[in-house]
Amino acid sequence: MEVLRDPLGNDEPPRGSVLSIGNFDGVHRGHQAVLSHVVERAQTLGVGALAMTFDPHPIKLLRPADAPRLVTTLEQRLALIARTGIETCLLVPFTHRVARMMAEDFVRDVLVRRLTVQEVYIGKNFRFGADRGGDVELLTRMGDELGFQAASSPIVEHRGGVVSSTRVRQAIGDGRVEEAGGLLARAVYIDGRVLEGKRLGRTLGFPTLNIEVENELQPDRGVYVTAVHIPSFERTFPAVTNVGVRPTIYQNSLTTVESHLLDFTADVYRERVRLFFLQRLREERTFDSTTQLMAQIRLDVETSRNYFEENPVGNLPLVLP
Repeated sequence: MEVLRDPLGNDEPPRGSVLSIGNFDGVHRGHQAVLSHVVERAQTLGVGALAMTFDPHPIKLLRPADAPRLVTTLEQRLALIARTGIETCLLVPFTHRVARMMAEDFVRDVLVRRLTVQEVYIGKNFRFGADRGGDVELLTRMGDELGFQAASSPIVEHRGGVVSSTRVRQAIGDGRVEEAGGLLARAVYIDGRVLEGKRLGRTLGFPTLNIEVENELQPDRGVYVTAVHIPSFERTFPAVTNVGVRPTIYQNSLTTVESHLLDFTADVYRERVRLFFLQRLREERTFDSTTQLMAQIRLDVETSRNYFEENPVGNLPLVLP
């Protein structure tokens, strides 16, 4: 997928295409459905399939105090959009100048004059333009006047509720990673670099990878069945991961992400890895002694092994980098 990072300025975007516009945080089932529809329509018409998204997220600029922690980094978002078959992504730098653009001007100047779109699809609740003045009704009306078709993407439901980025964020933030994975149609993951820690896990018999997380949003404190993809080995390893402050060992409030890989001890410090969250085992607890802690870790490791006996890594819905 080609990414144009200045599509309203110096870049020359494809013209006459089918386009979807959205923030696409998480690229969940709903996003996947509309982007796949854009690809199908573009193939039918013999034109390009485009997606337009924004960086930073508009709320971060307009109402930073209300900005949510995002499910995906920009790099992850673009990679997930590419997986749907979109050919070109128009990555619009969201500035105050863009925010002040009236919705009608955006349609005329960007969608019609600059892109000459044939069809445009947006979410039913998506808003664009100054003061959120643009919606699917305005887009449809102006499309009739200016010669393009517009429609809202269909609502996608999963297990009794509408799929949305807000619902995904809530599930991840609460540690409900299996529910979030269902909404995303893939396992929840975060990327990060392995840091050299104090190696206390090794002294307890359970060496861990201390991961410096790149994602804004990570699962709630607790212990999880996970898998870790290590690019240099070109393999994904079963693991058990603690997200929390390690209260039995430390007296601080700094949240860490530590993964113990099952049957793996190689040195991968400073390497960038991808960590998949598959199932929550328990909340983080304080133990009276390291002996009690080690006994619980053994149980967590055994539970994780049992999980992977029933769910081999190769059968899991993992999106590799």
